[in-house]
Amino acid sequence: MKKNFLLQFGILILSCVLISSCGTQKEAIDISEEEKEVFVSSDEEPVEIKDEESEYEIIIIEPGFNAWLLSIARPEGYYSQQFMENRNMLYVMEWNRRVLQPNQFNPNLYEMQINYEQGIDYGYEVNYKLYNYFIYFQRKYNQRLGPYIPRI
Repeated sequence: MKKNFLLQFGILILSCVLISSCGTQKEAIDISEEEKEVFVSSDEEPVEIKDEESEYEIIIIEPGFNAWLLSIARPEGYYSQQFMENRNMLYVMEWNRRVLQPNQFNPNLYEMQINYEQGIDYGYEVNYKLYNYFIYFQRKYNQRLGPYIPRI
């Protein structure tokens, strides 16, 4: 009887340990001093995102984004268009979900929905700048728009 109790107790403890170790852990984002300086800069130069061929355009007026894009972000050509399209689709879906829930998410951060549809070729430049805006936004405001850590 005592052996059976100890065996059941051992299995219960082992199960608890396994379950607790399976929980997701938020990894801290490492932000350099240079990046922190860009985040607090007052540079409000708008970033125009457009593709001449597809005629799609987005204008981002976010203090520091242009400086961040030029000094911190990976250069154009680093990511494939397909990689950025896949990430942008996930980020846009989560962004739009948050826009529709102003009681749960800060409406000052999530002001407008983004019209980005799967299957439309927005071109490399649009995808590049949109993807990098999402990385910038997540890093600056300590947000997580998807399962990926917003790394540079």
